[in-house]
Amino acid sequence: MSFRILHCIASVNPVGGGPIEGVKQLSAVNRRQGHTIEVVSLDDPASPWVRDCPIKCHAMGPGRLAYGYSPKLVSWLRAHRSDYDVVIVNGLWQFHSFGAWLALRGSPTPYFVYPHGMLDPWFKRTYPLKHLKKWLYWPWAEYRLLRDATAVLFTCEDERRLARQSFWLYKCDEYVVNYGTSAPPAQADAQRQAFLARFPHLAGKRCLLFLGRVHVKKGPDLLLNSFASLLKRLTPDEARDLHIVMAGPSDDAYGHAMKSLAQSLALEDRITWTGMVSGDVKWGAFRCADAFILPSHQENFGIAVAEALACGVPVLISNQVNIWREVQQAGAGFVDSDDLAGTGRLLDTWVAARPTEWAHVRDNAVKCFNRRFLIDRSAESFIQAMEIYGLRPNVPKLSPI
Repeated sequence: MSFRILHCIASVNPVGGGPIEGVKQLSAVNRRQGHTIEVVSLDDPASPWVRDCPIKCHAMGPGRLAYGYSPKLVSWLRAHRSDYDVVIVNGLWQFHSFGAWLALRGSPTPYFVYPHGMLDPWFKRTYPLKHLKKWLYWPWAEYRLLRDATAVLFTCEDERRLARQSFWLYKCDEYVVNYGTSAPPAQADAQRQAFLARFPHLAGKRCLLFLGRVHVKKGPDLLLNSFASLLKRLTPDEARDLHIVMAGPSDDAYGHAMKSLAQSLALEDRITWTGMVSGDVKWGAFRCADAFILPSHQENFGIAVAEALACGVPVLISNQVNIWREVQQAGAGFVDSDDLAGTGRLLDTWVAARPTEWAHVRDNAVKCFNRRFLIDRSAESFIQAMEIYGLRPNVPKLSPI
């Protein structure tokens, strides 16, 4: 049984992080299973990331303003919705989600929604004015999108539970699916060499890797302040080889603020800001890391966490990363609170770990990934969800002779 699946997303730009990366990973496996996968977005068709997208992309932009309003999306979906067995709406709060509802409501084409953590109450607490604006928008847009969906797909039980806390007007059919990413390419030595060729000064360092957008919700300020505090407590010999690799986009105002913070903490020689990395260089960053850290205040899943586990890298994460229970139960890393004290304890645990203990955690990391987060499991769960809700592929009509 093969499905014709259309993913609807705001942008296929890889800088967007988790949602588009998840779509790419899931689609690659679904295609190998015989399903047909395409994507529609609000991107400008001339954007290089549209050209380079590994999935056939129908770009309906450029959308207007940050919201991405584009009437072309609705008309295109109405004209082509019967070409697909199901539409998957990825993410909320931009026009692609409301546009999908406008085009698909009342039609025979079913749709599912992946919120990708965008209903987490952390946003409500942290950005109350933005939440007020969302609340004014919610009843006639996202609420209806979720209410009328065949199902809303959550990537873990924590995400499903937290989603209920953001808006009191909330109604949908909830379903939890597995989520994950693909195993890394096997050329580990070549990946290490690619990374060290770009950053040769990191050879021999005991690197702590932060990989992702340098964004306030991911707690980079907690990492920098805790690391500076750790260095003050260690002897020169104990601290000699410790280094942080900040791998990810950091050229916006917040990224510059974090670089200024690092400078004020006298960490210039202890931190390497790589910018966005990809391919062998990205995998080499994992291969060269002694541990991966994400002291996030809110993280729906954390693709980079799963990638670290896949490379056998122990993870140090906050209990606001929604897969923390799976990591903790597997002994694949360490978990603490998303504050200075908790981040400090994670760093202390990392520095104090004996080599034999760390080797055991590395082994558990790989086992945890293969058992819980390998993309093949996710793809199976995704297709199973559609089958559970009674979806069947439409048989194309034969052209008259």
